[in-house]
Amino acid sequence: MMKSMKFDKAKKALKKYFGYDKFYTTQEKAIKAVLAGKDAFVLMPTGGGKSICYQIPALVLKGTTIVVSPLIALMKDQVDGLKANGIEAEFLNSSLDINQQNEILERLLKGEISILYVSAERLVSSQFFKVLKQIKLNLFAIDEAHCISSWGHDFRPDYTKLSELRMQFPDVPIIALTATADTVTRNDILSQLELDNPEELVDSFDRPNISLTVLPGQKRAQQIKSFLSDKLHQSGIVYCLTRKQTEKLAKNLQQQGLSAASYHAGMSKKDRSRIQRSFVRDKTQVICATIAFGMGIDKSNVRWIIHYNVPKNIEGYYQEIGRAGRDSAPAEALLFYTYADIRMIEQFFIDKSQGNLQLAKLKRIKDYAEGVICRRQILLRYFDEPYDKECGNCDICRNPYKTLDGTKITREVLRAVKKSTFITEDLVSHLLTLSSKVSFAYWYFYLAQLKNLGLIKVNFDNNQHLSLTKKGEEILLKNKKVRLVTLDTFVDRQQDFSKVSKSSKKTKKEAKNYFKNSLFEKLRELRAQLAKENSCPAYIIFNDKTLLEMSNEKPKNKEEMLDISGVGETKWERYGQEFLEVISD
Repeated sequence: MMKSMKFDKAKKALKKYFGYDKFYTTQEKAIKAVLAGKDAFVLMPTGGGKSICYQIPALVLKGTTIVVSPLIALMKDQVDGLKANGIEAEFLNSSLDINQQNEILERLLKGEISILYVSAERLVSSQFFKVLKQIKLNLFAIDEAHCISSWGHDFRPDYTKLSELRMQFPDVPIIALTATADTVTRNDILSQLELDNPEELVDSFDRPNISLTVLPGQKRAQQIKSFLSDKLHQSGIVYCLTRKQTEKLAKNLQQQGLSAASYHAGMSKKDRSRIQRSFVRDKTQVICATIAFGMGIDKSNVRWIIHYNVPKNIEGYYQEIGRAGRDSAPAEALLFYTYADIRMIEQFFIDKSQGNLQLAKLKRIKDYAEGVICRRQILLRYFDEPYDKECGNCDICRNPYKTLDGTKITREVLRAVKKSTFITEDLVSHLLTLSSKVSFAYWYFYLAQLKNLGLIKVNFDNNQHLSLTKKGEEILLKNKKVRLVTLDTFVDRQQDFSKVSKSSKKTKKEAKNYFKNSLFEKLRELRAQLAKENSCPAYIIFNDKTLLEMSNEKPKNKEEMLDISGVGETKWERYGQEFLEVISD
């Protein structure tokens, strides 16, 4: 009965503060676990609503929720968003002077703060532990939990100290959340945090609103210019491999009349903060950045992501493209691919710690870029998520390759993998002994295809040895047919990328039409004005999807406005009437 009452309160809080009618399935399970006092591990895609999993319990349970966040900018954006929804939230970090910090600590001790964001380093300090011992705690939330693992792509040594939470506060539940974690990283997170029989919740990695396209890297600057030609008011990020590239590209785009800026770790902290703030508040349209422009980007209306160079691994690529379309409206991800980029990154990993692991992961992003099947299938299967349909929203699906019966080749490769523990190169060498009539490229191409099809798995936690998946075993046991793209067909396509380029035009047109709405533009202008008046990012007022729903539904009064997804009571009180006036004009 008590559990039911708590969850009823949770649903009411969701509607009141966030303007949503119901939870996603994974959110609901996570919230129920926390409300019951259980630990939880939550894996949800970027933009999937992870924060709700701890923000709602914080509003229902007595006491304060402590959230561990890796970046100052991320803390601020989260707190600004919560305050805009009428929630008592604060952050405690080095950006505040001593008087401000003491004021927040005072309010914390008085029980006036529902959610407090801190760094891992501050949280595990003995001084802060003394403060926490004096207050009622209801939950620890570890955001970006993959930072605790050296297997992950954003390892932060301070996160490894968080295991002390269980010892110091054995009765306070812990929820760990991340958007990207392969099986190895996932297990490491659970082990290091010493979670007590946690509720393990893994949501779908699929972000169907993001269109996926890979293009050859020749004439990248020209292709970017063409790509951005109809995206005048849309925010986006171009990820580059080097600092020099970010500066050169930003200057090039500025010369074309675009509001662009570069961002990399070689810049001063002050300049990085200024540029990020300008982007978040829609003053700068395009950011050309290295991966330093990462987790702190909590901006829901990023409409596109471009990778100027091949990323170092699929985990990083997935997290970076996930920064687009966080409001669930259409978004685009464009990756430029050249083998020269691969070679450059390979040289970087040689003789590095965990170099062999990183090289193996680089091969998987190469397999993705050279992929000949639905790109969404490749991505999701990498994260062990079954996905056997054609997504219809990637360049391959829009312009598919012709396939032939590849059962014989498939069975040869699968039998070889089953017989012994090979890594990729060893397996290819072995396959070459089976036939002198074919080349290294021949076997490598088909092996990559079988990995992308989810028949063969690279075991990163076992020296990158290959093994058959359950699906691969079934092919051998049940003699199932397999369709493959031939190497000749792939080579022919490489020599004529015009078809691939054309395949992205449909997506561009669809995305453009989606936002081509005169009322939406008027609402967007009002939002920009209100954001300026309130000194906050535009998406904090309302995100793009909420504005689109307003423009389509045309609410006439308070009741109808509150039915719009993303309009809670606080936002109605602050902005609702002004938006109604624009809608009624």
